[in-house]
Amino acid sequence: MPLRLPPLPALRFFEAAGRHQSFKLAAAELNVTPSAISHGIVGLEQSLGVELFVREPRGISLTAAGADYLSYVSEAFSLIAIGTQRLPNHRANRPIALSCAPTLASRWLLPRLAAFRARWPDANVTVDTSHRHVGFPVDGFDFAIRLSRAPVAGTAWTRLFGERLVPVCSPAYLANLRDAHGGIDLRRATLIHVNSASEDWQAWLDGVALDGVALDGVALDGVAKDGTAIDLNDGLRVDTIQLAFEAASMGLGVALGRRPLVDCDLASGALVEACPQTIASSTAYWLVSAPNTDSAENRPELFDFKRWLLSEAEPFARPSDVADAGSHRAGH
Repeated sequence: MPLRLPPLPALRFFEAAGRHQSFKLAAAELNVTPSAISHGIVGLEQSLGVELFVREPRGISLTAAGADYLSYVSEAFSLIAIGTQRLPNHRANRPIALSCAPTLASRWLLPRLAAFRARWPDANVTVDTSHRHVGFPVDGFDFAIRLSRAPVAGTAWTRLFGERLVPVCSPAYLANLRDAHGGIDLRRATLIHVNSASEDWQAWLDGVALDGVALDGVALDGVAKDGTAIDLNDGLRVDTIQLAFEAASMGLGVALGRRPLVDCDLASGALVEACPQTIASSTAYWLVSAPNTDSAENRPELFDFKRWLLSEAEPFARPSDVADAGSHRAGH
């Protein structure tokens, strides 16, 4: 007697909602309405006779039974995706699908893709800059570039490079910051904050203090001898790093530059370093994929793309990072 399975669309709704912990995000991914997701999961719960989600005013969360069931459903979809990819001719002309944050994509990745296309003209690349969570291989992505302090279990992570944080502003704004003796005092500057950044001005001040570097007119804890401190609560706030760089280039204040993302602005002269003190970010960019996705036997173009991307990232790794820049498998 054949096994009786729940409806496939309802399982797809459940997998996406469970992965995102949100009906709204699942709906956006699957191009349906949140109401459709909700009704589909209610029907699934009634069919199974078990509650999969806890509904609360502030959002949803998986029940213990739902979390256990999700692991099986996710694995089943992964097996279907892998099996589909291995079908004869299925991989023909399929692009390399990469998920990447928009600022890194526009400022670091895209300027280098021409070189990749020149070496591998038959390999097509799709870059997705949405901020949604990526599930391998169910979502159809081959790689993702993510900013993180460490690898996350369940996927293969390869370190690309870390960032260097340095204050930047326009040349005209820097000239206005100088005092009669030519010094720069950041207490007089409008600081540009990025709401979405995991590390911002507080991280830079803490790093400068940890390195034992004295700022002009400001002690290591960000407080001057006269008791005046750098006000981290004041200033201009934006939601992306790109907007922060643009605001700084327009003379609206001092942004926290992130090298190598800000290198093109420094090279062009649109931005200059407001002070020379730089610190290493505690996070790094990692290339993420499903285990064995990039094996040369599976899809040779993925192997070539990963090898090329690592070679492009190598010059941006600090000497102390080189030993750590190899491939890491989370959980090992």
